[in-house]
Amino acid sequence: MHPDFLGSNPSRRRLLGGGAGAAAAALLGRIGPALAQADAAVATRPIPQSGEMIPVIGLGTANDFQVQPDSNGRANLNKVVDDLLAHGCKLIDTASSYGAAESVLGDLLADQDRAKVFLATKLENGSKNEGSLELKRSRHRLRYEQVDLLQLHNVRDSRQDLTPFRDWKAEGFCRYTGITTTYKSDYDAAEAVLRREKPDFLQIDYSLSDRTAEKRLLPAARDAGAAVLTALPFGRSSVFAAVRGKSVPEWAREFDATTWPQFFLKFLLGHDAVTAVIPGTTDPAHLAQNISAGRGRFPDAKQRAAMVAFFEKL
Repeated sequence: MHPDFLGSNPSRRRLLGGGAGAAAAALLGRIGPALAQADAAVATRPIPQSGEMIPVIGLGTANDFQVQPDSNGRANLNKVVDDLLAHGCKLIDTASSYGAAESVLGDLLADQDRAKVFLATKLENGSKNEGSLELKRSRHRLRYEQVDLLQLHNVRDSRQDLTPFRDWKAEGFCRYTGITTTYKSDYDAAEAVLRREKPDFLQIDYSLSDRTAEKRLLPAARDAGAAVLTALPFGRSSVFAAVRGKSVPEWAREFDATTWPQFFLKFLLGHDAVTAVIPGTTDPAHLAQNISAGRGRFPDAKQRAAMVAFFEKL
């Protein structure tokens, strides 16, 4: 998966930049109520297969985590990870194919309390032999003997066998198994594997601007008892581009959304099949906005329908 990376997202930078002007205030919406909730706990939801509770806001690590940072960059990434964990948002998602991201994370997490981290990574190869080598490399890079979630990245074959992942789980290399996809052409394969193999997690691209997953994959995940992580929750920044120059509607206050990041993430979290969202960012200010979306109320079905109608009229 390639979660939206907002540290390099020009649309979101334009929304958050120029905060001194009235135009920026209109773009972001009023943040007073959000600040009032700053001390509230981030919501948690159960992983269906175990009942373990997990915070609804996580962090993706594509793009800017893929290269080894200089000293300034490392300090910035340190702050992002520190702030995430300080707010109890423990889920961090990466992949063996994300350049140096696993190694960068291994460095950043070396001094963190393991109990405060829910670490997810992905393998490109689902076979026992080649996958075992890839898993060994990932564990070495991450400096973790056991990851929390091990996923097969971008499943393409409807006949894919997840026995190796179940074996690795039984051997203690991971606590949960999962599959991912962000390609519409692979949705049929992902659904078939999800229904037959019943992994613990599904990671899928899902945003207000791309709701295709609602048709079959989210219901299939619910039927299979799989937790759902939403990659690309900002639609590769398309949602921010769509609302440029517009204010968050007043009625969004009914579910505690006063900023656009809250509006977009709360829409996803209003779906009963979604367990957590994993927007990527290397900007501490953007992270704070994302975390705030996990507090307060979430929209119900009627409110989500109003959000769709509002967005489609833009």
